[in-house]
Amino acid sequence: MMNVPVDVSDLETRELRYFLAVADELHFSRAADRLGIAQPPLSRAIQRLESRLGVKVFERDRRGVELTDAGRVLVSEARMVIEAVEAAARRTRRAGRPREQLVLATKAGASLELLQRLLEEAAKRSDIPDIEVLLCEVGEQAALLRGGRADMAIMHRPVDDLYGFDTEDMLAEGQVAIVPAGHFLATRTHVTLSLIRDIPDLPLARWPKLDGSYPEGPGPEVRTQSAIAQLVALGKALLVIPTSSRAWQWPQHVAIPVTDAAAITTVLAWPAGSRSADIGALARLAAEIDR
Repeated sequence: MMNVPVDVSDLETRELRYFLAVADELHFSRAADRLGIAQPPLSRAIQRLESRLGVKVFERDRRGVELTDAGRVLVSEARMVIEAVEAAARRTRRAGRPREQLVLATKAGASLELLQRLLEEAAKRSDIPDIEVLLCEVGEQAALLRGGRADMAIMHRPVDDLYGFDTEDMLAEGQVAIVPAGHFLATRTHVTLSLIRDIPDLPLARWPKLDGSYPEGPGPEVRTQSAIAQLVALGKALLVIPTSSRAWQWPQHVAIPVTDAAAITTVLAWPAGSRSADIGALARLAAEIDR
């Protein structure tokens, strides 16, 4: 029988780190070695955690250690807490060193001309510090912002995860299909989504959705722009991207407007509620920039 739960507001990040180590290893001795502590204090810490929560997070028997349903919930919640604490520390340290730089995350090759204009105009402003551009792969900007590794990011609505961020719209545009230069589609002046979805020898590449899963379909699963660029050049796939993202296309690629594809809006994003004067200044510039 578990104890009646007590106030959990004083849960410590140390306890959550201990819990995650056991959850990862599913073995108390290995978790203790990983943490650099003895096993008895680790076991006591987990018992205190369960007592505070009023539920068991692990089942222990002769066969080993398994997470309970409650434990599986705590795994994802604890990781978010730890990441949030680490992000808060990084942002606080950066705020204590003002006027150094802003870190701006962006997908490599995305919105290149818009990014260049933003950087050029920012360099003329005395109220905006130097901007470090942090290049990343598709869908990584949200984690970089939440983790405090970036102050702001160039992202795209509705395809990117904008939950918990404030945004400034910068550019609305159509999309293009990137196809192999030698394919019969390369001679067309435009295409439709229904047309390019029904080409058996050239399936649409599948990018991960916001939850990390892939949509159904015959096309290859991809995570990096370099991978999809190679697949298109080899005639193994095509993709649909915002018009401004075609800056990275290879000579072996041809871009064709997709007439019925949804419009994509390029936005400048940052953590909601930020009071940074530097972030505010760059956001205002993004609203003013000539599109």
